[in-house]
Amino acid sequence: MKFETSNKPLSIFSYSSLTDIVMLLLIFFLLTSQFVIQTGVKVKLPGAKNNEQVAPSRMVVSITSDSRIFAEAEQVSIDALAGKLSQLIASEKVEQNLIIRADKAVNIDIVIQVIDLAKGIGIDKFTIETEKVSF
Repeated sequence: MKFETSNKPLSIFSYSSLTDIVMLLLIFFLLTSQFVIQTGVKVKLPGAKNNEQVAPSRMVVSITSDSRIFAEAEQVSIDALAGKLSQLIASEKVEQNLIIRADKAVNIDIVIQVIDLAKGIGIDKFTIETEKVSF
């Protein structure tokens, strides 16, 4: 038996394998984009025209419109907040950047109290989270 072999280039390119790879990449990025760290506390953030993306942090304090304070997803009083933040710093080796997610209806005095408590335990970096709006 004699088999024929040819060294001619293929004139037709098959796109089926390329589309499979693109589809798998699309599914991968859609699934992994859902794993952004968000607390379970619903807060209407104030708007800002020039806001920046916040690096994920483990220290998030949320303040709701009715002045309830949440450290991570656990509700704490203003007096117990310093202890909770100290526990977070001690339990995990995290960058000491406190992200404050305050509702836009919250009195500024509460935000200042949270910042003052955090400064008292040694946190020097603060980020107030906002939503990007176009004016």
